[in-house]
Amino acid sequence: MHGTPSAALSTLVQAAALLEPDGRAVLLPDSPAALAALTAVHCGELDIAERVLDRALTSGIGGPLLTGRHRLLRAWILMTRGRIAAASEQLAEASAGVALGPRDLLFAAGLTMGIARRVSDLGALQREWVPALEAVVRHPVDLFTLLPLGELAIAGARLGDLGRLQPYLRDAHELLGRLADPPLWRTPLHWSGLHAAILTDDPAAADGHVTALVAAAGHSRYAAVVAAAAECWLEVLRGTVDPVRVEAAARGLHDTGLCWDGARLAGQAAIRTADRRAMTTLLDCARALQGRSAAEDRKPAAGTVSHRLSDREREVAELVVAGLTYREIGDRLFISAKTVEHHVARMRSRLDCANRTDLLALLRTILAEPSYTTNGQPWPRRAVN
Repeated sequence: MHGTPSAALSTLVQAAALLEPDGRAVLLPDSPAALAALTAVHCGELDIAERVLDRALTSGIGGPLLTGRHRLLRAWILMTRGRIAAASEQLAEASAGVALGPRDLLFAAGLTMGIARRVSDLGALQREWVPALEAVVRHPVDLFTLLPLGELAIAGARLGDLGRLQPYLRDAHELLGRLADPPLWRTPLHWSGLHAAILTDDPAAADGHVTALVAAAGHSRYAAVVAAAAECWLEVLRGTVDPVRVEAAARGLHDTGLCWDGARLAGQAAIRTADRRAMTTLLDCARALQGRSAAEDRKPAAGTVSHRLSDREREVAELVVAGLTYREIGDRLFISAKTVEHHVARMRSRLDCANRTDLLALLRTILAEPSYTTNGQPWPRRAVN
């Protein structure tokens, strides 16, 4: 796609508008609305993407064949914003009563794994991993499926099975290389690659992704925000937590549409600093960013029930909300992963939450000031060329 992202996005939005009056009668392999939404997501213009898709769904562009695709893309935006319940509903609607084609199956797989990852549902990740791999095999790597491929890379890293996706990731990077590595398309893929590298504890790979993100920083506001956040994330992993810098990066991610990532950055920084004041500030930031998204998915419970949590449950809750796995929480608190699971189950019962998603949303609103400090093992310093 030639020219600036804004010019390309404008052209695609205009093309989508041209089809709205009689779009139901037009047979299309893909719609300008879908392409415009993808372009908008790749450059962080999620509001534009949502509006284009809403108009496409209202006007029925492409008929029933493309309705599912438009819903899947809308679900992707909701997931990115951290509106997990709404994303799940949109995914269910997209898949209801229709046989999805290979391309849409890949997006559905990316959504399924992305939603499971964001609610820390390891069972769902394990259960859906093989169907997700099958979806990757069934569709050739192209520019328009880099988003689900990147999400699956993170899921694969979380499951310790990233190697099975590596041939397809290499194909994606080779494709970008043949196209002169366009920043519009490479930025989200490197952002996903960074988080896969973090999960596999691969500092060298993480450095490579950050270098690529920084090189693209001048391309757009979105690229600049992601590059700054990537550098900040590695600083945190290496033991340097500047609360002002972290909060600015986290809020930048949130304002660009990467709401869940912004809250996670603040949370990860909070649990890696030995500075009690900085920890409190960053946990407040993480809760605020998470709360904005959660409030759109569900109303917070009336009143407060924080007095029902024991000190140990409060410690576990802070780390669960920050996104750590049961094993990671156990390592930090010197208890077993099974014990962590027991604490989570007991909190869910006491707080009367129907599922884990509801529990996480409620914990984000009721957690009191932290009563402990923790600090992760830092990565080696980043090499400077």
